[in-house]
Amino acid sequence: MSSKTSTSVSPGVRIFMLQQLLISLSTNVCPLIDPLSPSTSIEENFDYDLVVIGGGSGGLACAKEAVQFGAKVAVLDFVKPSPRGTKWGLGGTCVNVGCIPKKLMHQASLLGEAIHDAQPYGWKFAEPESVKHDWATLTESVQNHIKSVNWVTRVDLRDKKVEYVNGLGYFKDAHNVVAVMKNQTEKVLSAKNVVIAVGGRPRYPNIPGAMEYGITSDDIFSLPNEPGKTLVVGAGYIGLECAGFLKGFGYDATVMVRSILLRGFDQQMATMVGDAMVEKGVKFLHKTQPQSVEKQADGRLLVKYRSDDGTEGSDVYDTVLFAIGRTACTDDLKLDQAGVVTAEGGKSDKLDVDSFEATNVPNIFAVGDVLYKRPELTPVAIHAGRLLARRLFNNQNDIMDYTDVATTVFSPLEYGCVGMSEEDAEAKFGKDNIEVYHAYYKPTEFFVPQKSVRYCYLKAVALLEGDQKVLGLHFLGPVAGEVIQGFAAALKSGLTMKILKNTVGIHPTVAEEFTRLLITKSSGLDPTPATCCS
Repeated sequence: MSSKTSTSVSPGVRIFMLQQLLISLSTNVCPLIDPLSPSTSIEENFDYDLVVIGGGSGGLACAKEAVQFGAKVAVLDFVKPSPRGTKWGLGGTCVNVGCIPKKLMHQASLLGEAIHDAQPYGWKFAEPESVKHDWATLTESVQNHIKSVNWVTRVDLRDKKVEYVNGLGYFKDAHNVVAVMKNQTEKVLSAKNVVIAVGGRPRYPNIPGAMEYGITSDDIFSLPNEPGKTLVVGAGYIGLECAGFLKGFGYDATVMVRSILLRGFDQQMATMVGDAMVEKGVKFLHKTQPQSVEKQADGRLLVKYRSDDGTEGSDVYDTVLFAIGRTACTDDLKLDQAGVVTAEGGKSDKLDVDSFEATNVPNIFAVGDVLYKRPELTPVAIHAGRLLARRLFNNQNDIMDYTDVATTVFSPLEYGCVGMSEEDAEAKFGKDNIEVYHAYYKPTEFFVPQKSVRYCYLKAVALLEGDQKVLGLHFLGPVAGEVIQGFAAALKSGLTMKILKNTVGIHPTVAEEFTRLLITKSSGLDPTPATCCS
């Protein structure tokens, strides 16, 4: 389906043309051509039907989907080293410095805990206290897996006839993208359509020593030395996950919290996540911000900080990891040369798109973490990318639904959720119009090793009226991601509390606890179970 012969018009282009037609009619200026006629596709001579800037999850998904429909596609990808010098291969954040290495390190931490849990189950170790974690072995194993995925990704692009260009892309104009190669030569690619899928990179605070001596999630998964005593600055999910697995390996871990934990998540659940981490031994400095990072003569890092009440303090760490948010990688794109305006009238680094993922320039689209006020999650980028390709090259009409997207925070005790938080539900429908069902529960696996069940908790946020449509589900406990994934499909299908209560659970599982939710917050009854089987 080469652009040189294709006359199809994408939905974004059609909307743009309709707008132009309405403008012309309102100004009594007759258009020279019919905007919706196939003849509007004037003689085109593009090298590609689609050029994707960014070889991460969303961009690759869009590219591979497009070639299935006959499109000629090129993907540009280039990784700028982190301030520490860390770089990686094709695949984007998720594969290299995000979801995959994070989950592997989380699993490594859980395995260490499982070794101790195994003893009451009858597994004998000659010297249990001598069991220790080896950081070098872990990072080598993780990086070997990542490199294998990098290789498979390149082979997959080759097999699917997607051209891979290892160059940093920028716009020459709306239809011409320039790839700056490693040797600084430039290659111009002309394209009928362009997808921006450049993702984002971690931010550093504007304080002395932060970039010189600190690291981010770009670096932690391949850190050549043991992290040792670590300060994690930032209490979003990345910060909490890193602090959690580091503590699991036996390192001293402290989280510095500027305001609240897990902004954007249900705050009752966020507080419980933090409390569960404290129970595991993670320390927290609340309402505190770093002021400077200084390298001492012994190589350790002196961090000076100040609390909101004006109290100043300091401590020495081996590693300082900043997890204070991410910046979209749009600075290098020279968007102005293509006419693309970022969100908030150009003030934001992110891109605002319509329901078809189109920017203000009708042939330039965007997917993934670069988007303004959209969930920054790999599956979201993948799904949006595929749907975009189908609309552009297979005449399909489905658009991405960004609501009710399930996610999980891989903290030591995992937190999974889908739908609305209790706060958001109250804000939208009013506190008197919602009901919250909740319960504590006891995972069967926790009984024998006598693990703490203090923070094993779940709740369903529902409308009060009728069959009580479920607005949000929240689960804190083991394998939270596996639990919440199935319920996400149910919630998107219109799950009600009536249906949930009439669903028979699988026993004994932690997922069945959702089918046992009977106690409401408004009742004031104790949500703690007395027994597990009745």
